[in-house]
Formats: sequence, C-alpha cells, structure tokens
Amino acid sequence: MSDLRIAVLGVGLMGADHVARIASRISGARVAVVNDYVAEKAEQIASEIEGCRAVADPLDAIADPDVDAVVLATPGSTHEKQLLACLEHRKPVLCEKPLTTDVETSLEVVRREAELGTRLIQVGFMRRFDDEYMNLKALIDGGELGNPLVLHCVHRNPAVPDHFDSVMTVRDSLVHEVDVTRFLFGEEITSIQIVKPVANSLAREGLFDPQIAIMKTAGGRHVDVELFVTTGVAYEVRTELVAEKGSAMIGLDVGMVRKSVPGTWGGAITPSFKERFGRAYDTEIQRWVDAVRTGGTTGIYTDGPTAWDGYAATAVCEAGVQALQSGQPVAVTMVDRASIPGA
Repeated sequence: MSDLRIAVLGVGLMGADHVARIASRISGARVAVVNDYVAEKAEQIASEIEGCRAVADPLDAIADPDVDAVVLATPGSTHEKQLLACLEHRKPVLCEKPLTTDVETSLEVVRREAELGTRLIQVGFMRRFDDEYMNLKALIDGGELGNPLVLHCVHRNPAVPDHFDSVMTVRDSLVHEVDVTRFLFGEEITSIQIVKPVANSLAREGLFDPQIAIMKTAGGRHVDVELFVTTGVAYEVRTELVAEKGSAMIGLDVGMVRKSVPGTWGGAITPSFKERFGRAYDTEIQRWVDAVRTGGTTGIYTDGPTAWDGYAATAVCEAGVQALQSGQPVAVTMVDRASIPGA
C-alpha cells in the first residue's frame, strides 16, 4: 500500500510540529500539501519537504485529488467549514481541538458525519494516547481500586500568548481536563462551576488567573481542576484519582527525583507541552494513519476521540464560559446521543 498523502492545514506551532512528526517519525504517510493563512510560512515548509506543495486556499487543499486525508491545525473558528468540506469530499480528518467553537455547529458536524454512515472525524485529544493516562484508565477499568470517586487535576503553563484571555482558559486549557474526565470515567459531565481565587498580579489585564473548575458527572463523581496559565515556572499537568480502595497520581515528572543538602528535594519539570506529550502525539498520529489506511475495509477511519467527543467537550466548555461569568454552577445541556443514529 502506498503512503497516505496528508494535507496539513495550519502550520503554526502545532501544525508545524505535526508536519515534522509525519515527515520523520510516522510510517505509512507523507505530507503532500500544506496550507496556512500566512502563505510565505506554508511555502517555506513545503520547500523543505520532498514532494510537498503549498496550496493557498484551505478548501482547495481539502479537495485536492493528491490528498487522501487531512490534519486540521487551523484556528477553531475555521473548523466548521473545513470539517464539512472534508465530509463532502469523504476525506478522513484529524482535527485539533476544538471540534468547532460553539455547540450548535459542533452538533451539526456530528449529524452530517452520522448521515454518511462512516467515521471520518477524529479529534486531537492527545492525552488519551499518553502512556500514563492509558495506565490510569486501565487501573480504573480493572477495578483494583474499587469505585472511582474523585479526580483532582492541575493544568499549569509558564506563560500564554498575548491574545489569551479568561475565556480561552476554559476553551483551550480546561477542554483537555473535560475530555480526560470523560475518558477516565466513561460518563458525561452534567454541571460545571468556575471559582476565581485571588488573581495573579503578574498576569496581564484581561486574564483572570488562576481559575478553579468544579465539575460533576452523571454518576455523581467530583472533579476539580486548578487552571493556572501564567506561573512563570514550567508546564505542569497532573491528575490524581481517589477511589474506594486507594488513589493514584500521574504527571509527577519522576524520571529523576533528587534529595540533596541542605534539605532540598526535587527534579526537572517539562518546559512545554511538546516535551510532556510528544510521545502521545506520535502515538496518536501513527494510530490515526493506520486506521485511515485500513478504513476502506472497515468503514472506520478513526482510532480515537470521535466527533461526538468533540461536541461533548464543546458543550461542557460552553457551560464553563457561562459559569465563569456568573460564578454559579451551570448545567451542561446536550442532546441524547441515541437520537443521532451513528453518532
């Protein structure tokens, strides 16, 4: 079977990382087309990859006959139109979060895919492919710790771009903990509240940081998330499960923990998401490529989070934005999945 020809739309930080990944570490695929709203950036990247072209219009890139599948790393506001184009041309697509930026358009994408009767959309929630999260999921499903009760999460960034605001903390950072909760517990989130502690005086105006998200699931489980995106320290993502017969924690960066005189204890912290989740991204893209290559016989071109998962995360984050503004718990409103056959 010949290599899968992939178009990467959006070659900023995330997209360029995917281009390098596919070109150097993924088997069975190559980057055939790149696109970016900054044309010079796409042309530069294309010139560095044998057999790769820059295409100015993202919809032309999707429709290109030399493209078998698509990676979307474009701004979330463009996803709806681009995803619908992928469905129209029946091109499998790995879409970085969010699926879309609002509940209505996310649901429409779910419905349009379901009408085709085949799974073409995978959403880029890479933590599901991280070894530590997969091990924690296996521990929960194996029942060794009994019934899971509580999830404590920490999501810290050293810094964020200048345009990053309080709402983006919910939509761009919390969204990962939303998917982690659904992945680990296997049930939907039914309510969310955002608590605002005393603000970090070093955060710029317009960004209320940190935030504390409190979520409840359909089974009554409690999840709390510390979101602190201007720590000035490093990239820290931790998750602690508390269950009936014990607890388990991941994300401690314990490759080396040092104890030394005079009474210091510690190790290194990963500087960014690329170091912490680089292997997870590799696994995610390789499994997606493998699924697309065999999709012609199975009818399923995904191996990971679905369009429904993207819709569910968008619904929770939309409620989270309302909770950020009101300070009160907000119920998460979602349609019944059974009402959309094939979703």
